[in-house]
Amino acid sequence: MAQEPEPTSLLPRPLLAVAIGLPALLAAGVAAAGLFLGTGGSDATTDSTSDRSGPLPLVPVPAPAAESADCQALLSKLPMQLVSNGATLPRRELTAPAPAGAVAWGDARHEPIVLRCGLDRPGDLTPTSELRGISDVQWLVLTEGGSSTWYVVDRPAYVALTVPSDAGTGPLQDISTTIRDTLPAVPVDTRG
Repeated sequence: MAQEPEPTSLLPRPLLAVAIGLPALLAAGVAAAGLFLGTGGSDATTDSTSDRSGPLPLVPVPAPAAESADCQALLSKLPMQLVSNGATLPRRELTAPAPAGAVAWGDARHEPIVLRCGLDRPGDLTPTSELRGISDVQWLVLTEGGSSTWYVVDRPAYVALTVPSDAGTGPLQDISTTIRDTLPAVPVDTRG
């Protein structure tokens, strides 16, 4: 029997090996780059800025006067942006259903600043509480972790402003001025 001649390729063997191996090598490189630089991996879920965009979820807290005329008047006068340590923070959308009497400011690079109006009288407000006056508004400050919550205690509605520790004094000054110009002063109620 006669042997059939082996088929010959138009490409030399070394070039044929490169032509077959190059796509496989390229696919492996893209996969490795995706694992190293990928946006869908665990790095994206642990990035501290990933949860700072989009609507801000707020936990509901007791705020029996949140829909009062005083709170409605204050909320309508609050600024659309606050300057926090040199950064201008716009109003932030809240996740629905948003708690009544709540407003927030922030962006993707900064922790949010949250105001709540119509709260119950702070339990930490006693006759010996140290109050701080800013723009003729009396505040009780409570610090916990990386933020402070400032309670307005001399107006007809209790207001809380929670600010991160790096916010600077701008937000407190702006909110104090708005409260002073919107809500009348009342005696501080320190009875426990």
